[in-house]
Amino acid sequence: MTDEAIPSSDSTDYLHWYLKGVRGAFSVPALILASAFIGFAGLAKEAGLTLVQTVFMTAVIWALPAKVVLVGAIIAGNSLPAAAFAVALSSVRLAPMVVALVPELRAEKTRSWVLYFLSHFVAVTSWVLAMDRLRHVPRQARTAYYGGLGGTLVLINMIVVAVVFLLAETLPPTASAALFLLTPMYFLTSLWGSARERAGHVAMVFGLVLGPVFHVYLPGFDLLAAGLIGGGGAYLIHRFRRKGASA
Repeated sequence: MTDEAIPSSDSTDYLHWYLKGVRGAFSVPALILASAFIGFAGLAKEAGLTLVQTVFMTAVIWALPAKVVLVGAIIAGNSLPAAAFAVALSSVRLAPMVVALVPELRAEKTRSWVLYFLSHFVAVTSWVLAMDRLRHVPRQARTAYYGGLGGTLVLINMIVVAVVFLLAETLPPTASAALFLLTPMYFLTSLWGSARERAGHVAMVFGLVLGPVFHVYLPGFDLLAAGLIGGGGAYLIHRFRRKGASA
């Protein structure tokens, strides 16, 4: 987020913009994300996963919370359908991000399969970086740029997970837990700063207040309930405010 702005250009040199995306992945947010994957690698090893399984999970699931849910299901001994359902449910939160990002990526000749493929890279870090920078990228080159950005983030964290998995025994458990907690802290501050309307801030405040309450009374569905009620409440307040301003 602190990188210099990407200059606007009429060029649609896809390789040029792909490499711009690769370079854009090396940033402070990416560093914080990688530090969180350090904690995940230690968690996966403690759960009994192999190096190949852990790196493969990083590549195909990508979003960190979903991987943590899967590891938790493995530790709990849940069945495969139950684990798959839990991972899918935890990833529903990414759907609004995909809906917001795809129109920014789509150009006149963009093929649908390209958008489906790039949707795999949507997670909070890549989404925040993309929404902040895509306006400086020519529309025809945005898929190339995001492919470089998202693909590099995934590759970096696959390497981080592999290295840390092999060295996990030398890392104190307290350090792993502390590094893992950097990710939600970064997510909160990044989303707050990137919110384009006050409704986004209201939704986050509702979520912070309702999350602990639902964690006590609706364990297992706390995030879903806080998201639905907090987001829905923020949307209604936003609509009422707009109607009041136009009246």
